[in-house]
Amino acid sequence: MAVRGSYAKGVARREEILESALDVIGRKGYQNASLKEIAEVVGVTPAALLHYFGSKEELFTAVLRKRDEHDGLDPAFLDAEGARDGFLEVIRHNTQVPGLVALFSRLAVDAADPAHPAHDYFLERSERLRSSIAESFTNDDQRPALDPDTLARIIQAASDGLQLQWMIDPTVDMPGIMAALIDTLAPSPARGD
Repeated sequence: MAVRGSYAKGVARREEILESALDVIGRKGYQNASLKEIAEVVGVTPAALLHYFGSKEELFTAVLRKRDEHDGLDPAFLDAEGARDGFLEVIRHNTQVPGLVALFSRLAVDAADPAHPAHDYFLERSERLRSSIAESFTNDDQRPALDPDTLARIIQAASDGLQLQWMIDPTVDMPGIMAALIDTLAPSPARGD
């Protein structure tokens, strides 16, 4: 059934706001992306943005959800066979959008507070990511020394830590370091290890 009337216009406007916010944050960075500038790009007032999202934190959480959907780069959508390479591709892609990486990292810290609008997003995303990673190790012919859930947590923690290092020093080779870590912790005969 097609969405109609003012509801359809509201959904379309919300999507336009998210796409514009993704662009502004990607270009200018999280700290330099104001509600005013995002609103100007869309042609609305900052108050109108808050009408659609409730708060700046809710808008930025929705931006991260949209980023995850964009281009199929959410690592949680990867199948077990493609988890390693897909995860590394997400990391490579992240080096092209430093503003979104900064947004992700800052919101992740703020979301430690259960009352923060992004808290559930980070819980759900982390669980999906770890499940995807753990499943890929469960299916390997050669079992890693650690159980898959522990291995998934280590990989996720290393990835998050490397993002912070990379934001401070962009010469950090996040994909290369993560590939070496994964291959060391869970070598696979299929990769010639």
